[in-house]
Amino acid sequence: MAPRPTPADKFSFGLWTVGWQGRDPFGDATRPELDAVEAVHRLAELGAYGITFHDDDVVPFGADTATRDRRIARFRTALADTGMVVPMVTTNLFTHPVFKDGGFTSNDRQVRRYALRKVLRNIDLAAELGAKTFVMWGGREGGEYDVAKDVRAALDRYREAVDLLTQYVVDSGYDLRFALEPKPNEPRGDILLPTVGHALAFISTLAHPDLVGLNPEVGHEQMAGLNFVHGIAQALWQDKLFHIDLNGQRGVKYDQDLVFGHGDLLNAFALVDLLEHGGVTGASGYDGPRHFDYKPSRTEDVAGVWASAEANMRTYLLLRERAAAFRADPEVADALAASRVAELAEPTLAPGESVADLLADRSAFEDLDVDAVAARGFGFVRLNQLAVEHLLGAR
Repeated sequence: MAPRPTPADKFSFGLWTVGWQGRDPFGDATRPELDAVEAVHRLAELGAYGITFHDDDVVPFGADTATRDRRIARFRTALADTGMVVPMVTTNLFTHPVFKDGGFTSNDRQVRRYALRKVLRNIDLAAELGAKTFVMWGGREGGEYDVAKDVRAALDRYREAVDLLTQYVVDSGYDLRFALEPKPNEPRGDILLPTVGHALAFISTLAHPDLVGLNPEVGHEQMAGLNFVHGIAQALWQDKLFHIDLNGQRGVKYDQDLVFGHGDLLNAFALVDLLEHGGVTGASGYDGPRHFDYKPSRTEDVAGVWASAEANMRTYLLLRERAAAFRADPEVADALAASRVAELAEPTLAPGESVADLLADRSAFEDLDVDAVAARGFGFVRLNQLAVEHLLGAR
């Protein structure tokens, strides 16, 4: 039996996840609207520690000031009553038709100015609620027609927006960082900053790169045919994993937003091992929220919504147990040594060794028996089989 989640596990959910009504491009909603206050209470009962939201998830788009204040006050009360926190906030720049060509990178300058005002207002709310991360997913920042979008100019405007927002945080004295969320496509045919690598390159051009990191999502990287564990490892390597979205995806297709682990389970196992332990070499892991950005299948009723929310947490905890057992297994330790996994952490040049020293070392080239070295096996299949057996509970 999997351990029950507690707030110490730092599990959080987007309000838009459990609140998804099951509406898609081909069908109407299959569930009623969910009150944000009920979502806070139900998730707290399940053992979650936090809830996140877009501005429009709590306050309807275009609501007057009185309605906005009333909605936020109810939400605050629910947080106080349950002890739930808001670790992250984001802004919806994709639903209303005004954003049909993007927010920060729309060809229409009036739309870009409106988008900035909308985000600035939500940054203030995020700071008031104690959020530490502000996620920016540019779902409409992109295009379908290459001749209709000057991508270089779009990246200029994207950078202008992020620079303005980070400077606003600095000037306001807010303890808040930004996390870009890459995605290759959907809803736009091609989205700007489509992968972890693209986003990291973009961050290096910013005025305040220290305030901007990443919020990678399992399904988004896998939609591009990429290895999510590799992307997370690089984000950790560059100290840019500010937040993470966990869900499930089955191959290169539309964004499925399945329950975490209900896609590539072996990759999910490796991901949990990386987040919890830093991977097989034991480097530092990740101490932020384990955030679930999934959608309860539209086949489910209301009870199924909460069952699916619980399934995300149970799967993570089960994988955490399996990863701990994998790392504690002496046979795994032997397999890791045989595969020379730890040797990769050893610098190729010894401390103080120069290029001249390397060139003078005949054992590195002239006298090396290349055929003998090439004949050595690495034993990766055995190592991976041990991971599979631990994942399946066979060891």
